[in-house]
Amino acid sequence: MKNLVRFDWAMKRLLRNKANFGILEGLLSELLGEDIKIDQILESESNKQTGDNKMNRVDLLVKDSKGELIIIEVQSSYMQDYMMRMLFGTSKLVVDFMDMGMPYNKIKKIISLNIVYFDLGQGSDYIYHGTTKFVGLNNHDILNLSKQEQLVYKTELIDKIYPEYYIIRVNKFDIVAKNTLDEWIQFLKTEKVEEGSKAKGLIEAREKLDLLKLSREEMREYEREISSWRDYESVVESNFTAGELKGLEKGKKIGIEEGIAEGIEKGIQIGEQNKIEFAKEQAKQMAKETATKCLEWGLEIDKIVQLSGLSIEEINNLRNID
Repeated sequence: MKNLVRFDWAMKRLLRNKANFGILEGLLSELLGEDIKIDQILESESNKQTGDNKMNRVDLLVKDSKGELIIIEVQSSYMQDYMMRMLFGTSKLVVDFMDMGMPYNKIKKIISLNIVYFDLGQGSDYIYHGTTKFVGLNNHDILNLSKQEQLVYKTELIDKIYPEYYIIRVNKFDIVAKNTLDEWIQFLKTEKVEEGSKAKGLIEAREKLDLLKLSREEMREYEREISSWRDYESVVESNFTAGELKGLEKGKKIGIEEGIAEGIEKGIQIGEQNKIEFAKEQAKQMAKETATKCLEWGLEIDKIVQLSGLSIEEINNLRNID
């Protein structure tokens, strides 16, 4: 079985090439349940003009053959406010793609696909789909478009004119693939395409994302980024464990004073709180170390922002200190 490059790295380096559109088209077709054709890859930053835009950096922005905009975002490290990042990304696109005097019915349809490798939200599934519906407070019926509105918007459903969100929680997938979409998620988790896979785009991914086909420069860059990712993930994982142990130790003391049952419950709560606090503190430090290394390597600022998660201002401060 071939060794393939990480999908998030491939999106930034390989999948922008029109010759490789079939890979992304396969993923989107399996997810959305229809044949998706990519018209073009748009700018990966949503017209970021000022520091107030909070690093609205998406991994990939696609325009399909129907004119709909699809955000594809991969997030490996924990983000406490990632839900609002999703909202900001779609909202910013709505504004950025409106021209002066343009009627509202010409606003682009936006689909936000979020592939995350941490525990986002609380739930038992590994794929979630979010849409907008209007429900009557008295009769509990669903508000639908009128016949005239259907002609204007070219759809029968209100939720089809508002942004849609898909969340794939890769770490929650731990079963054998039972359908073609699962085959894609299995690939996202293992970086391997199983023999006999039938999902659209996966066979092409196996051929075109082969590590052995990278140039020497691409291989060096890939190895540098993989090393940074692994260092970062190792620090986060270690400090989650440290935070949990510290919380449990506090819980034991509380258990002696207030009773074993109550102590265990509080210990678990403290453990969870400490895990988050430790992770945030150490992740920030690791991000600064990663950015400092990248500055030493002479990488471009926008690449350093992607790797470290720091803002441009924070990176410039590090450079000034040096």
